[in-house]
Amino acid sequence: MAYAVESERSPTVAAVLLPGERLRVDAAGNGCFAVVHRDSIPDALRVVRERAVDAVILSVHRCAPEQVASIGHLVRDFPGIPTVALISQHDADATDMLLRFGASGVRQVVDVTAPGGWHRLRQLVGEPATRSVARIQLPLLQALPDAPPDARLLLEVMIRLAPVTPTVRRLALRLHVRPSTLMSRFARAGLPSPKNYLAAVRLLHAALLFEEPGLSIADVAYRLEYSSPQSFGRHLRSMLGITSGEFRRRFPFPAAVERFVELMLAPYREAWGLFHPLAGR
Repeated sequence: MAYAVESERSPTVAAVLLPGERLRVDAAGNGCFAVVHRDSIPDALRVVRERAVDAVILSVHRCAPEQVASIGHLVRDFPGIPTVALISQHDADATDMLLRFGASGVRQVVDVTAPGGWHRLRQLVGEPATRSVARIQLPLLQALPDAPPDARLLLEVMIRLAPVTPTVRRLALRLHVRPSTLMSRFARAGLPSPKNYLAAVRLLHAALLFEEPGLSIADVAYRLEYSSPQSFGRHLRSMLGITSGEFRRRFPFPAAVERFVELMLAPYREAWGLFHPLAGR
């Protein structure tokens, strides 16, 4: 049985490129990824701090020598976000800048003058997410080996959409299910409420974001669409009784996943094995 679910966002790429490269990267990303163009590496670094970015593309022809230090900050502070050096022509300056990129920690290089260069670029930056989504989905779905297809789909969609879906109402709309219907199905199955699951999954995303040393507590709060860092802090106090700083220290991602499985999945494996949240859509 097929279940239609509104698709999640496309991967987003921050880019610092020559004007001519911009048009070609936009064309390469059409239908594959969205590009946020900036004129300097510090400006691109601000984009990475302020919004969910899946990759960064830096032209070796566009980046000034005085911005090389910012490349190092980008690579060190956001190790989970691939930084890709783009080469669109060959000259001595490009070779020198590429060496500077490598010394700053950049390991991915795409030469679009070579055959297959644009295809390689699409492969590197157009397959999401979703690295972070996959890191959450794998252990959670492994904990529910007997869950029916629609129950697994619900969990997959919740994980994908949780960073930009703070309410069950919005989640239900994306699933094309009435919010009241979704809540009643969880209750009849003997499961915690979808609100509790969504809130817990959002904390898994918070734990993942906190792995990036370049993101502050405020950055993480706004990434997850809390109205303020204080709102994020109140949410953590109500759920765990700890501050945002304590959560960052005490719950690195592996510990947060382990806690989720122990509290939200393991006691309810039998219920999840019989659960059909999307039946009759």
